[in-house]
Order: sequence, then structure tokens, then C-alpha cells
Amino acid sequence: MPPRVQLFRSARPTTIVPRVLQQTSPPLCLRLAPRRCITADEKPLPTADTAGPGPNEGQLPHVSEEAAAMGKITGEGGPEVDQGTPVQEVMKRDEKSQEKAPKVMQEQVQSTSAKGTRAFSTSAHPRHEAMVGSEDSGVESSASGHIFDLPALPLPANMHLKYRYAPIVKQVTNLLMRDGKLSVAQTNMAMILNHLRTASPPTLNPDRPLIPGAPPASHLPLNPILYLTLAIDSVAPLLRIRAQKGMAGGGASLQVPVPLSLRQRRRQAVMWILDAASKKPARGSGRGQFAQRVAEEVVGIVEGRSGVWDRRGGIHKLAVSARANLNVRGRR
Repeated sequence: MPPRVQLFRSARPTTIVPRVLQQTSPPLCLRLAPRRCITADEKPLPTADTAGPGPNEGQLPHVSEEAAAMGKITGEGGPEVDQGTPVQEVMKRDEKSQEKAPKVMQEQVQSTSAKGTRAFSTSAHPRHEAMVGSEDSGVESSASGHIFDLPALPLPANMHLKYRYAPIVKQVTNLLMRDGKLSVAQTNMAMILNHLRTASPPTLNPDRPLIPGAPPASHLPLNPILYLTLAIDSVAPLLRIRAQKGMAGGGASLQVPVPLSLRQRRRQAVMWILDAASKKPARGSGRGQFAQRVAEEVVGIVEGRSGVWDRRGGIHKLAVSARANLNVRGRR
């Protein structure tokens, strides 16, 4: 029979002996003898009676006091301390503030002012009196209360609020607008003009000349509105093709060239430019990408490397060939 296993056996008592720490000596910097300080008996400290002025004594005068002293020397007069907020009125009611105030302001408070006037004023009133009462100004007021003459009526056309922009800029902005968002179109128009202004001068192509009277290429970035107008007017078609029904008889239609006005010509050119810019591949992301592509298309038109020139040439060739249809009378 196997012996029994004793699970609960009396444990042997263990004794924990703490380890004795070795005493370490203090560092060398603490073992050095302290330095001997100089006591007040050997070298007495300076007293206030025999010493000179302290750091807070003998300060510089106030800015207004210094300005008043300089005004007396130069003869230009002191500072205009009576302009701005009514500080003098507050100081009259507070005696403690009068004692701590600068000398110039104390004299201003002590001086009595006439009844019915204020102790403070703004710079608008003396300037207004100086402008109106000056004899050497040479300004004669036609109406009472006005310093300068009123503008002559009717006002010029460029003084109207709705017509303050150039006609070409307003027309292109309206064509850029989508979903009635005029502010977005104006932002894009500003980006286009800024790109034309900061771009390098274009290189003109003699095979595709611009309209007569164009300035040199180096002058175009200096006037971005002229830059844009020159590009649009150069590719604007002079005619459009209209299908006139019944001119050939039997209900058959003929193509007839029709001249366009200046606004119609520019609109067609801008639509071609926007169509060509929308087909260009995007080179990034952002709200100014379309405006940059439009500006690059305008530069390409001036340099003669844009496809808009081919569209204009095709319309003109078709219009020249359709001139013979103008003399054809409709058959009944």
C-alpha cells in the first residue's frame, strides 16, 4: 500500500536578514571649506544719504512735456493735447489724477475755457475750418456746405456703378458664370487677368497675325485687359452661316452668310475659347485650374498655336463659298 501524501506539511521558518548599506562619503564639492563672505563690518554698505540717485530716480520727462519743451524752443507750439477723448473733463473731477498728470495737462486743466465750448475736440473740425477758410487753397464752393464743386450732370458713362468694368471683361465674366454664381465667375476672371499680367511676353506668329494696330508683344502683359481684348477680337468670326429654308425651291434650304455685330463676334470667340480650354487635360486640382487653362488658351491664340484659328478659318471659307446663294431667289 503506497504511503500517504501529506499536503499540509509544516513549513520551515525562514529568516530575512537585511543587507547593510555601506556608508558613502560626501562628494568633493561638499567637503571643501565654504568661502568666507565679506561682512558689513569689514566693508559697510552705502547708505541712501551719501549715495547718488537710485535706478528709479531722475527719470526722463513725459513725452508730452518733452514735446512741449521742444515746441517752445522751435517756436512751433506744443502738442495738441486737447484732441481725442475728454481727459481734461475727467481730471477736473479727480484731484488725485491732477497731481500725477504731466505738467502740460495740468496747465490745460487749470486754464478756464469759454462757456459753450468743450475742453476737447477732434481733428476734423480744425482741418475743416483750415480747408474752408484758407485763402491760398483757391477752392470756391458753389453750394453751401460743400468744399468742392458738385459733379456736372449727366455723369459720364464710365461713372455708372453697373458699367464700371470694361465691356469685354463684363461679357467674358457673364459667359464664365455657371448656375448664376457671379462671384465665382468674377474670381475666375480675376485669375485669368492675373495670369496674363504675370506671364512672359508672347512670341507672335507671322502666319497668324493679330488685328491691325496691335501693340508690341512686350507691352501686352502690362495691360491684361488689352491682352484679352486683342486675343478675342483676333479670332472672332466676321460672319455666321444661316440655313435659309425655301431658297432652293421645294422646301430645300441654302446656306447664307450673315454678318455679326461686335458683341456677337466676341461671344462666339469666347465660346470657342472656353470649349478649347475645357478639352485640355487638367494638370492638378483646385478651383483655379479652369481659369489657368483659359488663360493659357488666350496666350496660345496670341502666339498662333491655338485650334481656335482653324475654326475661324473654316467659318470664313464656308461663308465665302456661300456668297453665291445671296442672289438666289426662292422658287414657288
